[in-house]
Amino acid sequence: MLERRAVATWSVFGIVAAVSSVLVMRRPIAQRLSDLHIYYGAAETVNTGDPLYGYVAENGGPFTYPPFAVLLFRPLTLLPEGAVQLLWLALTCAAVVVIARSVGRGLGLGPLAVAGMACALLVSAPVQSNLRFGQVSIFIVLLALVDAMGLLPERYRGILVGVAAAIKLTPLLFVGYFLITGRYKDAARAAGAFAGCGLLAAALLPADSWAYWSGTMLETSRIGNLASLGNQSVHGMLMRAGVSPAVLPFVWAGLIAVVCGAAMLRACRLHRYGEHVRAAVLVGCATVAASPVSWTHHQVWTVLAAMLLIATDGVWRRAAGVVLLVVMTLSLGAVLRGVSTYPGWQFLLENARSIGLVAVCLAGFGGAAVVTVRRSRAWLRPVTAVAVALTVIALLPLPAGADPTFKAYSASDLANPRYFYFSADPLPGEPVRFLVRREKTKVRVNGVAGAEVARLRYRSAPGGLSRTVPLLDLEPGVRTFSFRSANLAHGRLDALAPDGRVVATFTGFERS
Repeated sequence: MLERRAVATWSVFGIVAAVSSVLVMRRPIAQRLSDLHIYYGAAETVNTGDPLYGYVAENGGPFTYPPFAVLLFRPLTLLPEGAVQLLWLALTCAAVVVIARSVGRGLGLGPLAVAGMACALLVSAPVQSNLRFGQVSIFIVLLALVDAMGLLPERYRGILVGVAAAIKLTPLLFVGYFLITGRYKDAARAAGAFAGCGLLAAALLPADSWAYWSGTMLETSRIGNLASLGNQSVHGMLMRAGVSPAVLPFVWAGLIAVVCGAAMLRACRLHRYGEHVRAAVLVGCATVAASPVSWTHHQVWTVLAAMLLIATDGVWRRAAGVVLLVVMTLSLGAVLRGVSTYPGWQFLLENARSIGLVAVCLAGFGGAAVVTVRRSRAWLRPVTAVAVALTVIALLPLPAGADPTFKAYSASDLANPRYFYFSADPLPGEPVRFLVRREKTKVRVNGVAGAEVARLRYRSAPGGLSRTVPLLDLEPGVRTFSFRSANLAHGRLDALAPDGRVVATFTGFERS
């Protein structure tokens, strides 16, 4: 009976994998496996001898990885890009299976549990993001996980971590884990493999290697808007919280020292108790928290952490694992958008993955990590503290100036009916007319302004920085504007005359 259930569950996995792949391939060509398209184009650029970091794909994306990564992608150019896309989707699904089997082997789980874990991984937002974009992140997780768990023969341990770090730098944190757990040979092999991959790239691509290591690796603007909701790292959450750029590096460094320090210490203790799977996943979560940029496809580690919590003894820890798995599968900011328009709630929901990640790094999960607190109700204090903190966050207004969704549209956007959907003449005595459209995670404001209005400014919250909203010439005699915001509950739109006098003010949805 158990074998039949396992076979049935693997059948579900196959169906979900096939449906997900078909949906990816049905996307418009410009949006289909967009990151894989960048890898493929960058490899073709290298083949022709053009500068690697001067390459920009048709979708606007540059190549952002170390030069060694493009060497691995070059063989793919022997195949048509369409064939590479199908191969990549198949390999991504296969990587999910190997990860589930590796974790199951380390925890001693049965076939049914392993199949269930594979299904849960596949439907999670991070893995779906890997499929949708054609991302390499799932393979980075696989390499680091198998190596850190000690599944390789002893003489090869550390090498896969070094190779993974040569493709993306964040796995270098595992070298520190090897050192604090006394795996000095593994640390040396990891460092040697990382250096060897870098030297190989330098020998084959000297100009590109110099360009990357001498400056390109620090150009975070190439990666995208770090304050966007997709970046669920601690750094991204602080940016969305409105922390001043002047103090952001110091606040971020302090928090990362605490969060990653706690994760590494707990991982070290788990390692001593033989909990190699939990230790490896905890270090992986620390890499996601520590990186300035952790897009959705990087967050496979957090999904694994949720599953390990579910597989741990204790009702509270299992419940926490279920909640975290839901957070990592659904976008709470979109699903629960109608629960409350209060900015604090919205901020909490939209940063739920960051908060869950930090909680895992600080609290750990099960096994040896909770041995010392089983003797009493010591768990009650941290649970109470977390509940109070979340309540405070939920009830506070959106931090002044924090509105990662805000964007004021320019003349180049006038032809887009999604942004400019309202046109009318201002009424006498009403300098500004506008219409608000609510969407799942944002609101859009589009309107027209009368001749007495010289400029518009918007504040997301009291005390926040003012943002200029351009007035655009839609047609002769009609000036229009459009912007989006996370929430209008505490927003304020001012219409100013040429002399700077405020001629009209709008707060929320009503004129004051």
